[in-house]
Amino acid sequence: MSRKRETPSAGTPATGPVRPDLRADCANCFGLCCVALPFARSADFAVDKPAGQPCGNLQADFRCGIHTRLRERGFSGCTVFDCFGAGQKVSQVTFGGRDWRQAPDTAPRMFEVFPVMRALHELLWYVAEALTLRPARPIHADLRLARENLERHTRGSAESLARLDVAALRQEVNVLLLRAGELVRAEVPGRKKNHRGADLIGARLKGADLRGANLRGARLIAADLSGADLREADLIGVDFRDADLTGADLTGAIFLTQAQLDAAKGDATTELPRALSHPAHWVSATAS
Repeated sequence: MSRKRETPSAGTPATGPVRPDLRADCANCFGLCCVALPFARSADFAVDKPAGQPCGNLQADFRCGIHTRLRERGFSGCTVFDCFGAGQKVSQVTFGGRDWRQAPDTAPRMFEVFPVMRALHELLWYVAEALTLRPARPIHADLRLARENLERHTRGSAESLARLDVAALRQEVNVLLLRAGELVRAEVPGRKKNHRGADLIGARLKGADLRGANLRGARLIAADLSGADLREADLIGVDFRDADLTGADLTGAIFLTQAQLDAAKGDATTELPRALSHPAHWVSATAS
């Protein structure tokens, strides 16, 4: 059910979807997430796989052999992973289109660089979103400088990427992202809840008023957020695994990613920011 808004959403991006180059393009990637990253047998992955070893489902053309059946085959963890376009950047730019199968000598460095590039692209995604937020205009100049610096790093050599201090860079950019979130939330009337980093696993928050809340890094695993008002909430780093977002209003929520939604539960009544879409398994669950 659509919630009637007393005021427009301050945080809603004015420019629509975030840059397409920050979205995964698996057709131009050498299956890096299926090789470079490790995973452990669990509810998210059906088998163990060490870093640097190709997943058994990876085909010769670098595509997943069970892509349309990942959840039913026990690989739901794959369905919620997002490289933010880092895979094709490493494959086609950093290594100039040379794949690790045809040039095995590139494999160790390519796999080492992939998570670094992913971190840079994730930061670029957040910075790109912050630059669409009207209340954050006072720091747009600083955000543009941060974007230029991040993009310069993404164009660097494999060697320079491997040497990059990602933690320090993330901390530097996070100062700006935190300020952007504060500026957006400040325009929401009334007192706002602060659940930054909170353990809210399994919390009963059905219909909760979380508009303009600070939920950065909160653990909302399996929480009931059905019908909750999450407009203009800062959701960077929130763990929404198995959280129920049915009927929740996330219009104007900031720093929310598609991967977070993919990990949650919801349906067609869940209202989302313009740049994001309802996951396919939500639609399937509603239809069934």
